[in-house]
Amino acid sequence: MNICKNLKPTMRQLDGFTKYCRASYFAFIHSSPNFSVEVHTPDQEVVIALGSNVGDRLHNFNEALQLMRKSGIHITRHGCLYETAPAYVTDQPNFLNSAVRAVTQLGPHELLGALKKIEKEMGRTDGIRYGPRPIDLDILFYGKLRVSSEILTVPHERIWERPFVIAPLMDLLGSTIDSDTVACWHSFSMHSGGLFDAWEKLGGETLTGKEGLKRVLPIGKGLWDWSTKTSVMGILNLTPDSFSDGGKFQSVEAAISQVRSMISEGADMIDIGAQSTRPMASRISVQQELDRLIPVLEAVVGMPEAEGKIISVDTFYSEVAAEAVSKGAHIVNDVSAGLLDSNMLRVVAGLKVPYIAMHMRGDPSTMQNSENLKYDNVCKQVASELYSRVREAELIGIPAWRMIIDPGIGFSKNCNHNLDILMGLPNIQAEIGSESLAMSHAPILIGPSRKKFLGEICSRTAGTERDPATVASVTAAVLGGANIVRVHNVRDNVDAVKVCDAMLRHRKSVSPS
Repeated sequence: MNICKNLKPTMRQLDGFTKYCRASYFAFIHSSPNFSVEVHTPDQEVVIALGSNVGDRLHNFNEALQLMRKSGIHITRHGCLYETAPAYVTDQPNFLNSAVRAVTQLGPHELLGALKKIEKEMGRTDGIRYGPRPIDLDILFYGKLRVSSEILTVPHERIWERPFVIAPLMDLLGSTIDSDTVACWHSFSMHSGGLFDAWEKLGGETLTGKEGLKRVLPIGKGLWDWSTKTSVMGILNLTPDSFSDGGKFQSVEAAISQVRSMISEGADMIDIGAQSTRPMASRISVQQELDRLIPVLEAVVGMPEAEGKIISVDTFYSEVAAEAVSKGAHIVNDVSAGLLDSNMLRVVAGLKVPYIAMHMRGDPSTMQNSENLKYDNVCKQVASELYSRVREAELIGIPAWRMIIDPGIGFSKNCNHNLDILMGLPNIQAEIGSESLAMSHAPILIGPSRKKFLGEICSRTAGTERDPATVASVTAAVLGGANIVRVHNVRDNVDAVKVCDAMLRHRKSVSPS
C-alpha cells in the first residue's frame, strides 16, 4: 500500500506551516571554521542519516546508535532499514541505510563534531569520496535552521537526488504534520507538496523492493525482504489446554515430528508457544513455561531441516524471551506488546531481535469481557492502541526496523471486529501512517487460524474443522496486505498464499502505480 497517496488532504496544513516558516526565514546560520555561531536552545530536533557497507553492517548501526546516545543525542524515531546499491562509486559492496530523528542540545557544529568522532572511533578513515566505510553519519536537518559553512551544510546538499536518503527520511514522518519544525523540513524541499512530492518525483514507493533499494528486517544472520513473498508461520503449541491442539505435542518427540511435518509442507517460520493464551486461560509461571519450552526449542534448533527457517517464541514473559533467544530463537512474539511484563520491551531492546507486537486489551482471562469489546471504529482504535505500544517500544530502544505488528484477531474482538480487521488492513496501515510512516511499512502478521469466529460463521464446533474457513480468511488477509500468516494447517495455507502472491504480482505487473 502506498501511504503517500493518502497525503494530499494534509497539504493545506503544510501550506499554513510553510507560511509560518517563511516568515521566520528558518533562522539562517553562515559561519566558517574560525568563526561559528552556535544557536543553543534547550532542545533541537535533528535528522541523522546512517550508512554502512564494511564489516558487520548491522553491528555498525547498533554501535553507532549506542555511541550517539552517549554523546547527548536522544533518539526518538527510527526509519526502516534499507539494503541499497552503492551510488557514485559502484564497485563496492551494498550499503545498509537508515535515518533517525533525535533531540539534542548540541549546536550544529558540535553535533557534527560528535558524529565525526563516532565515525573515527568506529574505524572510518579518509579515503575515496563515496567509497566503502564502516559507518557514515550525516546531518540532514537541524531544527528549523539552515546552516552554511565550509564544513557543514544543512539541509544536506545531496538529499534531493538520493533515494537511499529520502526513503528512510520519509519513514521518520507521519502523513499528518505534527509540528512547525517538521513543516519547515517539508519547506526545505522547495516542492509545493513538501518532502512527499520530493519522494514521489524520485519514484516513491515504486523504487522499494527492487535490487537497488530493498526494505529489509534483520533476522538471525540475514536480512528479510518481506515484499517478495508472504511467509507462512506454522504453530507449535506445547500446552495441554490450547483451543485447537492442546496436549498433542507435549513430548519432545511429538513436537519434533510436527515441526518436521510443517517444514516439509512449506513453513517458513515456526512459532513455539508453551503458555496458552486462549480466552479464560490461566497463567503459568515463568519456570513452568521454560520447563515446557526449552527442551523442545533446543531440539528444533538442532534439526537439520530447520536450517534456514525462522524460529519464533510465543511468550509475554521477558525472562522466557531472553532464555529462548539465548537457545537459538530468532523472534519474540508477544501477544501483549509488553503490557503483561514491564521488563519485556527493555529486554527485547537488549536482545536486538525482531519483536512481534500484538494488539490485545486486558489479558487472556479478561480480554473477551464486555468492556474490552467496546469499539466505535475497531480498525482505527486497534491501530491507535497498537501504535502507542510500538511507540513506547521504539523510545525504549527497539528500532522500527525490528518490529512486526499483529492486530490481534480473536484477542479482545468479537466476530464482526475480526471481519472488520481482515477487510481493513489498509485502513490500519493508513491510521498508523498518520503518526509514523516507518511503522505503517512494518510487516503485518495475521493469525486467524481455526479461531472461534470462523466456527460461529461456518457452524463448526471443532477447531480442526475450521481449516477451509482459515484458508478463506488468510486469503483475504494476504490480498489486504498481510506479510505473515500464522496457521495450524501449513500445507493448505501455503497453497493459498502462493495463489494470493501470484495475484498480487500480476496486479502489480499490469498496474505498476
